[in-house]
Amino acid sequence: MGGAPGAVTSNRTDSGVGTNGGVHDAGIAGQAGGVPDSAAPTEGGARTTTSAFTQISSGGLSTCGLRADGTVACWGNNTYGESAPVAATFTQISTGGIHNCGLRTDGTAICWGSNYYGQSAPPDGAFAQISAGNWHTCGLRADGTATCWGDDSSGQSTAPGGNFTQISSGGGCTCGLRADGTASCWGDNSYGESSPSPGNFTQISAGAVHACGLRANGTATCWGDNSYGQTTVPAGTFTQISASGRHTCGLRADGSANCWGKNEDGESTPPPGTFTQISAGEYHTCGLRANGNATCWGYSGYEETTPPAGTFTEISAGNRYTCGVRADGSAACWGQNDHLKSTPPAGTFTEISAGWDGHTCGLRADGSVACWGQNDSGQSTAPAGTFTEISAGNLHSCGVRADGSATCWGDDSFGQSTAPAGTFTEISAGNLHSCGLRADGGAACWGDNYFGGATSPAGSFTQISAGYWHSCGLQADGTAICWGDNYSGQATVPVGTFTQISAGGDHSCGLRADGSAVCWGGNYFGGATAPTGSFTQISAGWDHTCALRADGSAVCWGELVIPEP
Repeated sequence: MGGAPGAVTSNRTDSGVGTNGGVHDAGIAGQAGGVPDSAAPTEGGARTTTSAFTQISSGGLSTCGLRADGTVACWGNNTYGESAPVAATFTQISTGGIHNCGLRTDGTAICWGSNYYGQSAPPDGAFAQISAGNWHTCGLRADGTATCWGDDSSGQSTAPGGNFTQISSGGGCTCGLRADGTASCWGDNSYGESSPSPGNFTQISAGAVHACGLRANGTATCWGDNSYGQTTVPAGTFTQISASGRHTCGLRADGSANCWGKNEDGESTPPPGTFTQISAGEYHTCGLRANGNATCWGYSGYEETTPPAGTFTEISAGNRYTCGVRADGSAACWGQNDHLKSTPPAGTFTEISAGWDGHTCGLRADGSVACWGQNDSGQSTAPAGTFTEISAGNLHSCGVRADGSATCWGDDSFGQSTAPAGTFTEISAGNLHSCGLRADGGAACWGDNYFGGATSPAGSFTQISAGYWHSCGLQADGTAICWGDNYSGQATVPVGTFTQISAGGDHSCGLRADGSAVCWGGNYFGGATAPTGSFTQISAGWDHTCALRADGSAVCWGELVIPEP
């Protein structure tokens, strides 16, 4: 993927009140530093901390809270260290895209997380306010002058002269309030986000491609992109406003929260009750209760790397979700649940396969196949009969029947569901291709061969695995070979022998004879950074990997979870 790493489509910025209008181990990934204690879910699936804060700030995929003693706790995505705040005493915090900033008691600024554009390298000197944007950061000096640093591709870090009383960094623009209450914005103006409405304001908040201001009479005005209704302000008055990625939130005089705009993850559906501060993030929103507890709603991570408790006999990592078969034969899935792919039916299973799209298949104890989730190509309409193997791919599924013949169903645009004749012992459905292991150990692959993933290699194999654009096989002598797309090194197998292999999205993993896990290829989200220890099974998914330990417990790593507070 080109450009800067970890680009967040948009960022959450300042509420304009000196705050950033801002927000397990069953494995390795997802544990963000300093996650506050959490209580049970509240109405609408929101979660409330038991820790008290004086300020809350919601960012791209993380949230930070300022405690009364000046310490900071952050939770959420920690890919770039944005949820691991620097040890210091702070007076203000601000969360950006994948970096966060704070002001220390002496007024100096410090930032942590990504510094790709220099957004986490503040200049020397003291500031009165700070605001972290998507790829840039701005601060107000004591004399009211604005200073910005980081990405300036749209002029968002080229602050105009003059004095300001408030500043808010957005996606590609920045807005500030002058001493006379007028708004001034600079930077990207593709959607009119840098063309503020005339008049005077008491608060300003810049989002991804829109901005909002609060007038002296309590009414709110927004300008810029309105593709999700984020600038269509509801009637009535507000005491605070917070513009974010594609939604906006405000606090009413009675303390209730009101949000509008995009609501794909529930970010615009606040729970009941009263708040003293609100902060809209990229895909989530957080508010402070009167007792200082933080309540957040909306996106909380797919949690595909947070396995439930219990023991499993099989595990399968898919695209942003994971499924496993428990010791009692029941199926359990966790992570993203679009098309209900993580909602398995009741019954007893011996095998399960999490697909690349939005469907899952399982092999029941009686040999019949059950598939659930997305079915637009017929990939979840399993044929009748008895099977010994099952595999869910992208828009198709494959299985090996009791007589050893291979059968595939679903999308066949590239011939991926047209299985060759013959007897097979194993089958694996990939993105647009499929592979099978013949009874004589030979490998057969079919379907799309643009990257060479469907080119059947010569030799004898004991296991085969079709990934997204590549495939891997385990040879009789324990060495592994991979073929097809190698853009991220996913087909460059390390030396040594293996007992199992699994081809994922752009990475691959294998188990050594001693049970240790080795992964190679793309490691953007940590899916190829295997933990230490011994495992009995491994499964490489899209950006994450899961494995079973000898005691049946599941361990997953990669694609960081964004835990709720």
